[in-house]
Amino acid sequence: MPRSVWLLVIGMFVNTVGNSFIWPLNTIYMHDHLGKSLSVAGLVLMANSAAGIVGNMLGGFLFDRIGGYRSVLSGILISLVALVGLVFYHGWPHYVWLLALLGFGGGIVFPSMYAMVGTAWPEGGRKAFNSIYLANNAGVAIGPALAGFVASYNIDYIFLANTVMYVLFLLIAAFAYRGFKIDPATHTSVIKEKRTIREKAPLYSLTIMLSGFFLTWLVYSQWTTTLSTHAIDLGISLGEYSLLWTINGALIVLGQPLIRPVIKRFEDRLKIQMLIGIVIFTSSFVVVGFAESFAMFVTSMVILTFGEMFVWPVIPTIANSLAPPGREGFYQGIVNSVSTGGRMVGPVVGGVLVDLYGTQVMLIILTSILSFAILTSLLYDVPLKREAVRQSAAHRP
Repeated sequence: MPRSVWLLVIGMFVNTVGNSFIWPLNTIYMHDHLGKSLSVAGLVLMANSAAGIVGNMLGGFLFDRIGGYRSVLSGILISLVALVGLVFYHGWPHYVWLLALLGFGGGIVFPSMYAMVGTAWPEGGRKAFNSIYLANNAGVAIGPALAGFVASYNIDYIFLANTVMYVLFLLIAAFAYRGFKIDPATHTSVIKEKRTIREKAPLYSLTIMLSGFFLTWLVYSQWTTTLSTHAIDLGISLGEYSLLWTINGALIVLGQPLIRPVIKRFEDRLKIQMLIGIVIFTSSFVVVGFAESFAMFVTSMVILTFGEMFVWPVIPTIANSLAPPGREGFYQGIVNSVSTGGRMVGPVVGGVLVDLYGTQVMLIILTSILSFAILTSLLYDVPLKREAVRQSAAHRP
């Protein structure tokens, strides 16, 4: 890989490690230390995700207007303002506003980093984006374990630890990214995509597929919200809960050879890969419904991770194949918005269900909801098949 890509990989790793000090413990902190209900915690996380969506849109816009270096620095500085505030004011209601500001700043950083790596190494293709994906998951493997260690002394220290990592990220970006020769015109953003969509079938197929994708993220988000407090209530320590995310990130990085034979066998059958992933994904929530020990939570996390290893990469791949020429950025923007929307709504839905009916009923309801994701995976290409039949009939003599 080019030196510039390595610098972006290191920056993404540091960024993810820093973020990992807070996101796995958010709900636990609000529920156990600020005394808020899971419904309220879900609303706070919803505000964080909503701010992230706005940041994502602005990040793409800034990249197109002022380039990657300035846009990344802008996002980092905004995040640092929020983190310094959290170090001194992490009570209620300061936590709400500062967490939203943190989501906004982080939202600016991520699309700019992905855009930078794509334009810094255009000949790398999938390898360029995969390097950032692996750096992100390596950070997830290490960050939560460090967060659990820090929180075991005093959970208030997680804000200081995150701040320190973001200062390091700022130094890397300020000195390493300044000389990047990146042409922002080579990357398109959703904001720039204003042309009329003529081919409706691909967009209809994308909509059907992403409705299931939204549900998977809605359910997945329970691991960082309702299931985190459920684990603590069962006697699992913060360190053990954080270790679950270390297992998740490490398995994504190290487990690629284990799934490669399946992916190779169904290389051209992305629907099969997606269905395999969602079925595995769903089974993990069946397992966690019976979990009463740390070992059972580990088992469920391992199953969940294998499921997401199939599902998460397939969705943008299918979206790219559905996109008409020149519309790839627009379609990928929709994918990113849907996943963020699932993370935004999920904590609220899960929190309300737990407050009203308890964790077990919540898991039964949400696991049932995942069956609709299987259905959308089976049916997403129906509009394409109908369009193919229509065109075939139109060309008959």
